[in-house]
Amino acid sequence: MLSAIETAIRRSEATHRGEIRFAVEGGLAWSDLRRGLTARQRAAKVFSDLGVWDTAGNTGVLIYVQWVDRRVEILADRGIAACVPQAEWNAVCHGLEQAFKAGRYAEGCTAAVDAVGQLLATHFPAGADNPDELPDRPVLL
Repeated sequence: MLSAIETAIRRSEATHRGEIRFAVEGGLAWSDLRRGLTARQRAAKVFSDLGVWDTAGNTGVLIYVQWVDRRVEILADRGIAACVPQAEWNAVCHGLEQAFKAGRYAEGCTAAVDAVGQLLATHFPAGADNPDELPDRPVLL
């Protein structure tokens, strides 16, 4: 499944100037749950820790999956967030959550990467200079 996600990211990034990172975490630590940390807040920390914010065009996107709860969050850097409404990201999250409920894990993950890629290609199409600034391999936290 990790290889399929990596391939989907690489294929997607050929069509746009964005950088997609995919992170999967088993669940939140008990101390985080007691503090009331949300999946969104944890995704923001992961966004920072993985350096998704550190691209030349501010075009990084994180797809964060909290595996135990099947929670999905998508965070986009400021260059993208200014162009793509949150409702678009929420629709991708919902689609991935529905795929998980149906037991279509690999298919759902690659479809989510493809959907993010389509949004990025619409607003940030690939140009002559399209460096691969972040690793394509999904991260298991």
